[in-house]
Amino acid sequence: MARLTMMRILRSSEYRHMPWKNGGGETVEIAVSPDRATIADFDWRISMATVATNGAFSIFPGIDRTLSILEGSGMTLAIEGRQPKLLTTSDTPLTFPADVPTSATLVDGPVTDLNVMTRRQALKHRVRRIHVEGSQPVTTSARDLVLFCHRGSVALVTEGVSATLHGLDAAVLVQPGTLTLSADIASEAFLIEIGPA
Repeated sequence: MARLTMMRILRSSEYRHMPWKNGGGETVEIAVSPDRATIADFDWRISMATVATNGAFSIFPGIDRTLSILEGSGMTLAIEGRQPKLLTTSDTPLTFPADVPTSATLVDGPVTDLNVMTRRQALKHRVRRIHVEGSQPVTTSARDLVLFCHRGSVALVTEGVSATLHGLDAAVLVQPGTLTLSADIASEAFLIEIGPA
């Protein structure tokens, strides 16, 4: 019975919609820990947002964030202390401190991004964009693993428990160790690994 609690499936139709911390747009919250945590007291948080205008990012003290572009032509990030960085749908997810002044300039129209945040003193995270076609094993030492299906459909199996994620669905797994991902058609997903700092 305990094994059934290892995996929690999150359907895109059930995500919470909420305003940005700075009021400049809307965030779609995919998953947060602990459950029902607010933007002031989460341990980790995964969300999507549509950025429709140029402007500054919200500041989150003590938080590290990773940003990935899901849709759109991309945006250039000006992160204090770094060279400006163009981020597009083909780029590796970009990690930076969420408490450093950062602003975005859109390349050509709105973008949708995937945003992963962890509380620096307690946790660290890694985000990988993966292509799934056929079957492939994934091994991880992460305490929490979140699989986010971006495009297509991805099936996953771990410890005898299985599920299928469709576009924008996600699964949260606790200490999965090894899992197998498979897709009948070429699909895109993000693997988000979260563990102690």
